[in-house]
Amino acid sequence: MALLAPILLLIFGLVILVVAGDVLVRGAAALARHWGVPPLIVGLTIVAFGTSAPELVVSVGAVLDGYGNMAAGNVVGSNIANVLLALGLPALIMAIPTNMSGVARNTLVCVFATVLFIMLAFIGNPLGRWQGAILFGGIIVYLSWMFMLARAGADDLILEEMAEIEEGESGLPKSVLVDCVYVLFGLIGLFIGGELIVGNGVKLASGLGVSETIIGLTIVAIGTSLPEITTVIVASARGHSEVALGNVLGSNVFNIFAVMGAAGLTGPVLIERSIFVFDFWVMLVATIALLLFVLTRKPIGRKTGAIFVVAYILYMLAIARGLM
Repeated sequence: MALLAPILLLIFGLVILVVAGDVLVRGAAALARHWGVPPLIVGLTIVAFGTSAPELVVSVGAVLDGYGNMAAGNVVGSNIANVLLALGLPALIMAIPTNMSGVARNTLVCVFATVLFIMLAFIGNPLGRWQGAILFGGIIVYLSWMFMLARAGADDLILEEMAEIEEGESGLPKSVLVDCVYVLFGLIGLFIGGELIVGNGVKLASGLGVSETIIGLTIVAIGTSLPEITTVIVASARGHSEVALGNVLGSNVFNIFAVMGAAGLTGPVLIERSIFVFDFWVMLVATIALLLFVLTRKPIGRKTGAIFVVAYILYMLAIARGLM
């Protein structure tokens, strides 16, 4: 009963974080458009970083509060949930094609980012500022590459995902004043949500007798991945399952490069031994499994979707078993 309040407040923080992130992206994107910023730049900056705002705020906030292990757990757990749940669940509704333009190169980038993250962690733990700088440099290089591809007129799944908010004019604020209010409330909401998640995540870990890493890998990871999971399930139900792959790839690349990079630049990020032994390899295997589907251009069908979902359930059970 004593843990009920931290659980409810943590969930409340996740809700605030998700809503605030969406409000911030919409307000900032509309404000940039009012100021004449090209849609491509908006997509590659505001939209790209804004969609990863929940993970970014939680991870940086955790490091600032001295709980870098929660930040590492959040990123690793989110990437695992993105592949196994955000692809597995919509595949149960409708097969996800893997032969769209740009999928192969973005999947290879995702695999490279995953391997680089693991290598840097093995080289030095806790992750320091130099490792954070390398990872954050990755997102700068990646976005620059995306910009060049867009200028060259290349079709790319991730670029389409980043530019999606520019199409929904009716859902965006209409005046500069309203845009500024959106941005302000988005920033305030992100701060409040992040504080609620980190603070109550620590209380929950203490009450359960587990590390903050476990909370990051499970409750926080699933919570910060909910926007991606919800988006792809709704899209699949409407017959647009191709949205799932771009959403997952973009999110996972940003989680490693931008979120983990920013966390490393903020302060030391301690990665617990359990992640080296188990969770890193679950993340890598899931990413490589996705790469195999992309390289063979085979759709992710219902059978594979069921395997992904069951694999995630088994992963959660393995974590629970390790706590007993």
